[in-house]
Amino acid sequence: MDEFLAAAVAEAEAGLAEGGIPIGSVLVHGGKIVGRGHNRRVQKGSAVLHGEMDALENAGRLPARVYAESVLYTTLSPCPMCSGAILLYKIPRVVVGENQTFMGDEDLLRSRGVTVEVVQDPRCVGLMTRFIRERPELWNEDIGV
Repeated sequence: MDEFLAAAVAEAEAGLAEGGIPIGSVLVHGGKIVGRGHNRRVQKGSAVLHGEMDALENAGRLPARVYAESVLYTTLSPCPMCSGAILLYKIPRVVVGENQTFMGDEDLLRSRGVTVEVVQDPRCVGLMTRFIRERPELWNEDIGV
């Protein structure tokens, strides 16, 4: 597993250990992680802290060029909200751990020039498959069902 996807998986596992939803993300610039996070909707009582949003928040304010030179790694296909943030900040490449359990707005990202690479990593698939089976009500809340 790629070291940056491994870092995103570690974030997802941390979120699960905290009682949250196991989705993690890291923002990488120049070969270094500049922001990392995981879904904290449950932990923080937040409406918007998906894994990607938490990673961007934890990166802090960055110059526009940094986002435009970065790669976002996420354990799960980005939802419409997170895809919007990717587009807003012109992040050119997204590496997705898996999209079998949830297909986000990958087509929108691609249509706007974002390179989306889907890995179908077994650890990512396993984390979400177990979580969805064990906590369907929390999962449905997270995706707005």
